[in-house]
Amino acid sequence: MFARVTQFDIDTLAISLDAALARFKEAILPELQRQPGYSGTSLMRTPDGKGVLITYWTTSEAAQAGVESGFYAKQIEKFLTFYRQPPGREHYEVVFMEQAAPVPASS
Repeated sequence: MFARVTQFDIDTLAISLDAALARFKEAILPELQRQPGYSGTSLMRTPDGKGVLITYWTTSEAAQAGVESGFYAKQIEKFLTFYRQPPGREHYEVVFMEQAAPVPASS
């Protein structure tokens, strides 16, 4: 598995974090889900708008294909007016990932 990591800094005066998340889910996530080799997404943020978007891919080629085809740039443009600074991007090989099972709520 491979990951494309995008670091971003949203201008919270231009768009609320909840509105930015809704926009991501509506305008970008469906496009990601249609990409060959796409395996999932993690999105983390701070209250002041800094965050990390990690997309997971079955192969290094699948992760890179979206960049080379212009798909990645097209998605970044959908938030262009909301960034404090241009987002950064890195590619990684996922060598370990563990996700704990949810703990049931106590009564």
